[in-house]
Amino acid sequence: MKIFRSGCLMRTTHVILSWLTTLVLFLHNTDLRKCEESGELLQPVLFGLVVLLSVLMYFTVSLMDPGFVLSDSESQSTLEYDEEQEKMLPHSERSQGHRRCGYCLLLQPMRARHCKECKQCVRRYDHHCPWIENCVGERNHKWFLLYLCVQLLAVSWGLQYAWSGITFASTWQQWFIQNSFLLGALGVTGIFSVVVLLLLCIHLYLAAINTTTWEFMSPHRITYLKPCDSEENPFDRGVICNLWDFFCVCQTVAWERVYSRRTKDAV
Repeated sequence: MKIFRSGCLMRTTHVILSWLTTLVLFLHNTDLRKCEESGELLQPVLFGLVVLLSVLMYFTVSLMDPGFVLSDSESQSTLEYDEEQEKMLPHSERSQGHRRCGYCLLLQPMRARHCKECKQCVRRYDHHCPWIENCVGERNHKWFLLYLCVQLLAVSWGLQYAWSGITFASTWQQWFIQNSFLLGALGVTGIFSVVVLLLLCIHLYLAAINTTTWEFMSPHRITYLKPCDSEENPFDRGVICNLWDFFCVCQTVAWERVYSRRTKDAV
């Protein structure tokens, strides 16, 4: 299948890095190895399970449908909202959610965007992530954030174990030789810890204000955001409601209705 072929290299690289780094931590004189040798298996088992969970979460986010728009009929069901609400809007804003994609020619719901890499329109498009070789959109954004949480736990825990295994030597050359594999593990876990932490903070903030990376970075290029002030977000319902909707609402959202209510209240 195309979905497996397109990201095969990235997914293989992720699996190899995850398990190779884990193997290095188990084989060298780290706190993980010391627990294993002393018969205290709780930490090694938990660490192994966290790494396994991070790999499974990676494949879940990578292979699942991010919210592809498949047909006009599917889009039309979310574009139909109360006519009375629509009449209260300025004429220039009445049909901002109704547009056809210039690439796939499908009717595009509000907050959707065409991904050139995936060659499809994605609902509530956030960004195309090259690491997972998939878009982050309405259906998998929450899973992407949960994956970042698990991945951060795995790499930060691995960073601690890698540091615990570093030993001293009489010369720099001897020190580098005896710690070379651990230094590699330290570099991988250190870099990924910083990157994943930054991504996690960014996406938690975006979820809290109910916006996307695309909307946050390019509001001047998005039709339905141009009438809004620079600080105004027509989809923001407050931090608590935004986070509840983000994590707990699983159905497709008709963003045209949310937009029309907010705009009507502002008029």
